[in-house]
Amino acid sequence: MKRRNFLINSGGALLSLPLFARTQNLPFLNQIGIQLYTLRKPISVDLAGTIKEVAKAGYKQVEPYGFPSPQAVTMIKRARENGMQVHSSHFDWNAVLHPKRKGVPSFEKILELANELELSHLVVPYLAETDRGNIDGYKKVAELLNQAAEKAADAKIQLAYHNHAFEFKPMEGGKTGYDVFIENFSTKMAFELDVFWVKLGGVDPVTMIKKLKGRVSQLHLKDLKKNTKLPHFGKVSPDTFDEIGDGMIKMEPIMKVAQQSGVIHCHVEQDQSPAPLKSIRKSLNYLKSK
Repeated sequence: MKRRNFLINSGGALLSLPLFARTQNLPFLNQIGIQLYTLRKPISVDLAGTIKEVAKAGYKQVEPYGFPSPQAVTMIKRARENGMQVHSSHFDWNAVLHPKRKGVPSFEKILELANELELSHLVVPYLAETDRGNIDGYKKVAELLNQAAEKAADAKIQLAYHNHAFEFKPMEGGKTGYDVFIENFSTKMAFELDVFWVKLGGVDPVTMIKKLKGRVSQLHLKDLKKNTKLPHFGKVSPDTFDEIGDGMIKMEPIMKVAQQSGVIHCHVEQDQSPAPLKSIRKSLNYLKSK
């Protein structure tokens, strides 16, 4: 999606010009993405070759990680050279939350480079434990993200927050960090919903997408091993991550409600796999079969 197609209306809903023509089966498949963190190991060995394999597998867009690193910039360029689109990237969240730390790039510079590379979405991929120790910590994060979202919107870029499971752990008064974000995020600040971590946090992804209608910019489609005990807020073993179709999360209703709720992009992701290229092929083949 070109930046000129990106809008946020006065009520906070995420809008874009029509990008996804509905397929005969599931929505989003004709522009399905992959979060490249899934492929970080093969990328570290052969970035160009791995990106070519992603295109051969049938993915139409990629979402890099680590922006604005030179590696992330190269991912963007190589993906486009192979006919894939790049609209979104995960970026160094310290630029927003801890801008004075040594070696942290300025958020203004990140926005400038994102504009040069025609990105329309930037995503905060994680929240360090020191920033989420209590409800007040989450409120401070929300305040800083709202300020950054204002700057991003001025640059025609949508800022979003990517969840894990820890945001759904009850804290003071039974409130969760995600509750704080829902209540405190401004209309300029969006959510990139990772359905694996939502489910692991004991929350139904379909219900959450409906609740956040108009506020979820993107989804991460990631499956959770069957019979995993829920909720789970501790360390996750590698085999908890599964190929789409093999786990407990039904992606079909998620993708359909996402289309009805204003979601713009969907990206397959699998944090851990002994054979990540094989895994991303299997996940996409499953989605195409539905």
